[in-house]
Amino acid sequence: MRYVPGQGAGPVGVWFIGARGSVATTAVVGAAAIGLGLVPPTGMVGELPEFADAGLTPVGRLVFGGHDVVTTPLPKRAEQLADGGVFSPALLGPVAHALRCADQEIRAGAPGTPGDEPQATVAAALTEDMVSFRERNRLGQVVVVNVSSTEPPMPILSVHHSAAELERALAGAPDVLPPSSLYAYAALKSGCGYVDFTPSPGIRVPALRRLAHELRLPYAGSDGKTGETLVRAALGPMFAHRALRVRSWSGTNLLGGGDGATLAEPEAAASKNASKSSGLTAMLGARVEGRTHIDYVPSMGERKTAWDHIAFQGFLGTPMTMQFTWQGVDSALAAPLVLDLARFLARARELGATGPQEQLAFFFKDPVRAERTDGEHRLVTQFETLRAWYRDARS
Repeated sequence: MRYVPGQGAGPVGVWFIGARGSVATTAVVGAAAIGLGLVPPTGMVGELPEFADAGLTPVGRLVFGGHDVVTTPLPKRAEQLADGGVFSPALLGPVAHALRCADQEIRAGAPGTPGDEPQATVAAALTEDMVSFRERNRLGQVVVVNVSSTEPPMPILSVHHSAAELERALAGAPDVLPPSSLYAYAALKSGCGYVDFTPSPGIRVPALRRLAHELRLPYAGSDGKTGETLVRAALGPMFAHRALRVRSWSGTNLLGGGDGATLAEPEAAASKNASKSSGLTAMLGARVEGRTHIDYVPSMGERKTAWDHIAFQGFLGTPMTMQFTWQGVDSALAAPLVLDLARFLARARELGATGPQEQLAFFFKDPVRAERTDGEHRLVTQFETLRAWYRDARS
C-alpha cells in the first residue's frame, strides 16, 4: 500500500453512541482545545513522533455528532465535568462554539429496553441519522464509536450466526439484539467503520462480523484499556519473562460517575470483569486466583482508584507480594484514546482495510481479532504491532 498525503476527501466524522456522556463530552472539549492550540495532545498515541506522518486526520478537523437518550445539552455537561475536575473551567469559553455545534448533531438514541416496533424499524432510523450526518457535513467518512453504558453479557443464539437470518429476525421482532449490537448493525448499514470502547456485546455478534466483511468495513474493540488493565498489560509479561509464578492477582476498583453507577449492577460488572481477566490469563499462561471487585462510590465523582495485590513465588518457592495503586480521572484517560481510535480506524479504511483491525489491540482490554488467531495482550508487543502497521501503511 502506497501512502498518499491527503488521501481521502473530506474531514472525518465521529458519531458517538452515548454522545452526552463523560467520555464523549471530554473528547469534544479536548479536540477543540487541541485544535485551537490551547493544550498539548497529552495522552494521544497518534501524536507521538512515531506516527507523525501516518496520514491521520488532524484532531481539529474531526466533526462530532451522535446518539444519546440523555437530553442534557453538551455545554451544560461540559460545565459539570469542569466542576468535577476533569479539565480546567478556563477551557469552557474557548470551546463553547465547538460544543454547541456538536450538540446540534446529537439525535435521540434507541431505548434501552425493547418497545413494540421491530428492531429493523429502529435501526433504519438510526442509520438515517448517521447517513444524514455524513451528507450534511460533507464528510469523507464517519467512524461510529460506542462509549455508552456497559451492558450485561448476552447469549449467542442461532439467529445471531447468519446475516440473512438476523435481517429476517430484526424485521419481525423488537428484541433480537441488545442496544450496543443494534447500533453496530446501524453503523454497518450506513457504511461506517465501528469502534466498541465498551465490553458490551456490540459487534462481537457473529452475524455482524460477517456483515462487516460483506460490506468491506473495518471495526475494532473492545473495552478501552485506560487504567488498571493498562498497568496489568505492562506488569504481566514481567512476571512471565522472569519465570516468577503468580499465585493470585486481586483488585478493587472504587469509582463514581455514570460508569460507576452502571457497574454497580452485578450483570454489567460481569461484562467488565470478564474483559479484565481475559488478558491476564493469556499473559500468565494460566488462570490465577483472585478477581476484581468494583464498588460504586458516588462522592468520587469522575475519579477512580484501583488497588491491586499480587502474590507470587520466586526461587525455591519463596513467597513474595507486589501492590500498586492507580488513581485517575476515567474520562480524561479515555477521551484521547477515543480520538486516536477514530483517526486510526479512518486511516485504515482509507488504505482499504476491512474486518477486525488487530493492530489496534494496544487500545483494548479484550481485543477483537480474526477467527483462528490467538490474542496478544502484552502491552509492548501490541505497541510494536501498531508501529509495524504504520510502517507498512507508508510503504
